[in-house]
Amino acid sequence: MDHVDQSAWADALVSEIRRVGAELGPRALSSIFFGGGTPSLMPAATVAGVIDAATDVFSASNTLEVTLEANPSSVEADRFQGYRTAGVNRVSLGVQALNDPDLRALGRLHSVAEARTAIDVAQSTFDRVSFDLIYARQHQTLADWDTELTEALNIGNAHLSLYQQTIEPGTAFSAHHAHGGLGGLPGENLSADMYDLTQTICEAAGMPAYEISNHARPGAECVHNQIYWQSGDYAGVGPGAHGRLTMGGQRLATEAVHDPVTWLQGVAAGGAVTREVISEVAQLEEAVMMGLRMTQGIDFNRVNKSLARVDQLCEGGWLEMSGGRLTVTPAGRPVLNEILRQLLA
Repeated sequence: MDHVDQSAWADALVSEIRRVGAELGPRALSSIFFGGGTPSLMPAATVAGVIDAATDVFSASNTLEVTLEANPSSVEADRFQGYRTAGVNRVSLGVQALNDPDLRALGRLHSVAEARTAIDVAQSTFDRVSFDLIYARQHQTLADWDTELTEALNIGNAHLSLYQQTIEPGTAFSAHHAHGGLGGLPGENLSADMYDLTQTICEAAGMPAYEISNHARPGAECVHNQIYWQSGDYAGVGPGAHGRLTMGGQRLATEAVHDPVTWLQGVAAGGAVTREVISEVAQLEEAVMMGLRMTQGIDFNRVNKSLARVDQLCEGGWLEMSGGRLTVTPAGRPVLNEILRQLLA
């Protein structure tokens, strides 16, 4: 990071925040999220500058959540203390596994010892700490996941993100899998058993799922991610950042230039972001796809005209209607993608 002009980056980020603020006018600010790449390598002064600009331009809530994502291998106690002083009050750690061979198989650069140290440093510095784990990994048994998840819960965080490993098309893992790699991945039945075990263990520990892959004690849910899932507005600032903004009666999808150098040049020239109007149909589809991930579901009156097979899916025990809200049942959650496919047909 020594070759990076930190002052130029700080100035550009602040400039973009002020540009967005001037366009949007008065808005309430409930969350700031430093994510993507390695924000835990960002100087505390830059973090402070971003927070100061955002809270100056927008009206910050008394419960403003300021999250910073961190890789366990880049955690330093002094750096974390600097982030806390800057205004960060929540940290999310990309742990992914509590098993060294599996961390290597996932391509992670940190060890379990480094992850545990990072968690300890975070817990001693911030009031709110979360970390993520991936399950249904190669050669992982149900007993393995039981042990690992129990260990994770005993660490004492109030929030965990627990993702089932999937092979996404177009990724390096997908190419490796297509050429015969990634042997030993659990089959559908074992993956389903792992999902069910996750719900059982977390609920018993007082950390039920509030979203498909996220578990928290009451009151510790991630404010920022709920903005995504509830189709709220968020401004994306920085190279490659995406946003959703409501302006002039339209819902806009924004995307910043990906290349960092080009982004910096674009900010200096007054434009580093493209915009696309989201159609009403696309808005409804997005609201359904995101909203049904949450335990609280969606307002059915908002989307009912765009959905198919609701009655059949309710009769089959996959969906449930209560108090005007449509939710996915526990039986439906593991097959949410198929439910969405039928709803949006």
